[in-house]
Amino acid sequence: MEKEIAIYIDGIYYPKSNAKISVYDHGLLYGDGVFEGIRAYEGIVFKLREHIERLYLSAHAIMLKIPLSKEEMLKAVIETLRKNKLTNAYIRLVVTRGVGDLGLDPRKCPKASVIIIADSINLHSSSAKEKGISTMISWVRRNTVDSTTHEIKSLNYLNSILAKIEATATGVDEAISLDKIGCVVEGVGENLFIVKDGKLFTPPSSSGALSGITAKVATRIARSRGLEVFETRITPFQLFTADEAFFTGTAMEMVPIREVNSRQIADGKPGPITKKLMAAFQKVIVDPNEGVPIYS
Repeated sequence: MEKEIAIYIDGIYYPKSNAKISVYDHGLLYGDGVFEGIRAYEGIVFKLREHIERLYLSAHAIMLKIPLSKEEMLKAVIETLRKNKLTNAYIRLVVTRGVGDLGLDPRKCPKASVIIIADSINLHSSSAKEKGISTMISWVRRNTVDSTTHEIKSLNYLNSILAKIEATATGVDEAISLDKIGCVVEGVGENLFIVKDGKLFTPPSSSGALSGITAKVATRIARSRGLEVFETRITPFQLFTADEAFFTGTAMEMVPIREVNSRQIADGKPGPITKKLMAAFQKVIVDPNEGVPIYS
């Protein structure tokens, strides 16, 4: 029988079948918490310090005190991978407000809870990177920056889930969210880029988009190759008429977009700039200087 993965919950490892939290945990009751998705490639945890930094920024924004220091959190992630003998994995790092009562008041939760899961993830078919994916613009608008903004990577992802449900019902691979004035923000869990006249454009975090770690790497790679990258509002028209378009994200990595609302992007195939950036990204993710080694 295959051994169950060991899941970290507040300093103790539990087999997957017995990894449980209280029904009074405010992460479950109210979506009150924060999380990060992280990748390990060939024994390197890609951008681990950056992910942990973003986790603590999200926690600060919702006044959630994490019971571990950043260095302790880093060591806990590494130890979870070692415990499961994993060198390639998707890591889900979750911090909930912790156990409280049935009221909203977070003061009733004396201590936050930390959960670390190291497993695998597969969002789309194996051909997605070669052929691109189909998308549609959702009716579900992104939450504004003065509400439950996606700048905070919180456990409240209903905004994205509703858009994903719509995409599935429509028969496309992924949804794209707009802001309150109708400009493009991001996918349900990915940042978005378009290419026009040899230049890259991506919506700013001020639109309500998450400040993506993979997006930053893609931007750095593009600029190192002499490409100009601009953070600016993107209209649906600009998306429909782009020369190329692609998503970036930890779970998805980099995936071309071939279609939006039944409108083909250019010739409907991954474009030359997208393909070059994807190839360069695959080299970066296994660079020891880009992450933290599991075994050193």
